[in-house]
Amino acid sequence: MRPNASIDPLNKGLGTFDHPLGANEIAQLDWNLLREDLSLPSAVLYQDKLHHNLNWMKEFISAYGVKLAPHGKTTMAPHLFHLQLEAGAWGITLATAHQTQVAYTHGVRRILMANQLVGKQNMTTIARLLRDPDFEFYCLVDSAAQVHQLGSFYSELGLRLNVLVELGVIDGRTGVRDNEQLQAVLSALPNWKQSIALCGVEIYEGVLADEQSIRVLLHRAVEVTRKLASEDHFQGAPILLSGAGSAWYDVVAEIFSAAGLGQPVDIILRPGCYLTHDVGAYREAQARIREHNPIAQQMTSGLLPALQVWAYVQSIPEPGRAIVAMGKRDVSFDSGLPVPAMHFRPGDSAPQVTPHHWLVTKLMDQHAFLQIHSGDNIRVGDMMGFDICHPCLTFDKWRALPILNADYQVTDIVHTFF
Repeated sequence: MRPNASIDPLNKGLGTFDHPLGANEIAQLDWNLLREDLSLPSAVLYQDKLHHNLNWMKEFISAYGVKLAPHGKTTMAPHLFHLQLEAGAWGITLATAHQTQVAYTHGVRRILMANQLVGKQNMTTIARLLRDPDFEFYCLVDSAAQVHQLGSFYSELGLRLNVLVELGVIDGRTGVRDNEQLQAVLSALPNWKQSIALCGVEIYEGVLADEQSIRVLLHRAVEVTRKLASEDHFQGAPILLSGAGSAWYDVVAEIFSAAGLGQPVDIILRPGCYLTHDVGAYREAQARIREHNPIAQQMTSGLLPALQVWAYVQSIPEPGRAIVAMGKRDVSFDSGLPVPAMHFRPGDSAPQVTPHHWLVTKLMDQHAFLQIHSGDNIRVGDMMGFDICHPCLTFDKWRALPILNADYQVTDIVHTFF
């Protein structure tokens, strides 16, 4: 189902229209970024790069024989969820009951909530969705207390909840730390056979900083899965074995695909940022993958940055400094400042790559401090496109993002639900 949620004209980063329109209607308004049809700042997506990244990850995943459930929290954009599903994704990963409801409402019917489900209203939200026989849902457990809460709640409703046991590490996030905690969870589960089904094992390796520690955790996950399978703890087939954020999915694919568990297993990888990529931590991770992973080495190219924020130069108040009308309200800054990429003067034929020495040194709420050289060819009213670091915290600043073709023409609008 292609989402076509109504876009309100009060959303920032769009052109002029008088009343709410569907995304397909907005695409017919003939907006073009370079004609200044959009009110800047505007976060935009590039159609060709999105499809490149979709195909790149599809090829990579297929080479390992594993499955993909991209993390939807990155974009919270149902239109992009459906692009990923149409490209072969097994399902969509999400983090909360609200996010799950958004995805379900927009037609997603298989969701792995890679988080613990806690609290009456959150459990009620999922219960409503579980009454749909076509909806397949999984969440995580890591304590006997949580198992008993879930079991009691869903038992009263006559519903059955699919869960994966999460393995964690000392000083990490959630997840059972040791065998004693694991056994407590396993001992609690038989009390709720009619309302909770253990379906697999999950880890999130991104809480660890070095590859060796990550490999230790992944091998532990394989061995725990092997042991639980041999002891018949899992209900239903295939068993699910899931891991992988956006930085170490190659190592997860390598180790999990070679596990040889001897039973039907679906290995589910959950990277979210591959679709738009970035020029920060994920570009560094991609460089490592391209250098060391044999599958990636055989592929003709890597992932491409598909998300930019465009803004105007609004002031050049002193030599060596320009102020750009873009700030913390518009772009992520938690893992790196935006990087100048494109420079365009209205009336020119095409954008140019920015000089290497142009650098964002500081962000305020609505302003970016751009370091330049005295005498550089830059004027008030020029337009600039910035690559970003950490897509998640750029997406959540926008409710509508135009998709552009190679001519900077708006071909579609992506609606987010944060």
